[in-house]
Amino acid sequence: MSEQKQYLRFSVAQRIEHWAQMLSFTGLALTGIPQKFVGNSWAETWIQLMGGVEIVRTIHHVSAVVMALACIYHVVVVAYKVFVLRVRWSMFPRLDDVFDALDVVRYNLGLTKEKIKLDRFSFEEKAEYWAFVWGAILMGFTGFMMWNPINTARFVPGDLIPAAKAAHGGEALLAVLAIIVWHFYGVHIKNFSKAMFTGKLSETEMEHEHALELERIQAGATDPRPNAETIKKRERFFIPVAAILSALMLVALYLFVTYEQTAITTLPRRAQVPIFAPITPTPTLRPGAPPTLPAAAKVLPDTHAGRTTCNNCHANNIGPKNPADHAGRTDATCTACHKLPGAAPAAPPPSTPAQGAPATKPAGATAAPTGAPATKPAATAAPAGAAKPLPASHAGRTTCNACHETGVAGPKNPADHAGRADATCAACHKPADAAPAPTSAPATKPAVAPGAPTTAATTAPASAGPKVLPASHAGRAICNACHETGAAGPKNPADHAGRADATCVACHKLP
Repeated sequence: MSEQKQYLRFSVAQRIEHWAQMLSFTGLALTGIPQKFVGNSWAETWIQLMGGVEIVRTIHHVSAVVMALACIYHVVVVAYKVFVLRVRWSMFPRLDDVFDALDVVRYNLGLTKEKIKLDRFSFEEKAEYWAFVWGAILMGFTGFMMWNPINTARFVPGDLIPAAKAAHGGEALLAVLAIIVWHFYGVHIKNFSKAMFTGKLSETEMEHEHALELERIQAGATDPRPNAETIKKRERFFIPVAAILSALMLVALYLFVTYEQTAITTLPRRAQVPIFAPITPTPTLRPGAPPTLPAAAKVLPDTHAGRTTCNNCHANNIGPKNPADHAGRTDATCTACHKLPGAAPAAPPPSTPAQGAPATKPAGATAAPTGAPATKPAATAAPAGAAKPLPASHAGRTTCNACHETGVAGPKNPADHAGRADATCAACHKPADAAPAPTSAPATKPAVAPGAPTTAATTAPASAGPKVLPASHAGRAICNACHETGAAGPKNPADHAGRADATCVACHKLP
């Protein structure tokens, strides 16, 4: 049997381009899919087999650059064929492709016995080609947004970045499934094609897959090639334009890769920590089963009752610093792993004598003199590590450092409190209940400046919270403009020196 005639299907340059696209796509799929499903055991194992997530991301980025270079080359080559050689747009969709698809369905269902004759590129190959074009554009835009999130958020809303991540992963999964189910089956299983290895198809393969193109070749109706003079004339215009556009696309690719320098690259290198630290889920208890903790959940040594902003202290060296492998974990992660020990039982309240019964005195106690004023009991000491109650009421005061950071308006912060914010104060210290106002002393009416409203305001008891101003100050926020020099109101007391407006509004409230 004589050897069949071979017909050129793909040139050497086309085969090299195909291999570049195929290898880069494979690299992107092998490194991208496990990142999409990170947290699953198979994905974690896959990442570890490839050397860890850092190596996986590097391979993913390199593969993306290779595919981008191959796409730039493809655009230039297609433009040369169209504008210089003036070949037919055989890959461009036409209305005939719709009818070809319907005829193939009818043939596969047995509704007709005549197999349709397909041209150089069938409707299936066109659909796959344009799906790749659309996918490359989408993956390029969404990949840039995830590769450069900080600069992306400067131009578009930050909410688009997680949307880009979802689109990137969804399109990647769709592309991988299309290659496996559609392309791989149609080219390598149903009819194994060696065109990408040899560049040629046999006459039998041409009759089966591209009968219409075979008839045109045998009839000599191939695309006419322009003469050398015409090609040179067109190249004089095409080559400079293509060179400029190619340079612009290469610059855009360079910016794509190097556009953003995040804090990870600009800060001095520190101890290496894992990039991905998944949240350990809190186990679900079975009915009647004793509460158990996962192996990684450590019980805290002291009670932290009422404290929920863990990183206020432990991420900023205010307290035991978070371990290196805790970098990037949020407060929700802390409470998912660390459990509070049983809080120390509160001291039982003193027994209240029954109505009409004499109050009993503890043994050894000395009776208070008759008529002595009632004294406020000392605040009960908090358990070790618990939030300490303040000795006096701070109701309504939230700017703690306005008074205590410099010590101008209250006890100065201890040395180990340096750098703590108001949120840290509120997380650790709880206001004590205000002492009840004395009942024996009559309410005093403060002096009212001439012209001020005559509404009486009761003087707030000492250490019972912010003092009520004697007159309305509605709309006035720059307190020291009047009271610092005494030019337009009562001068600040001597112990108020150095206090700012924020301190004023933290202590004094409008009537």
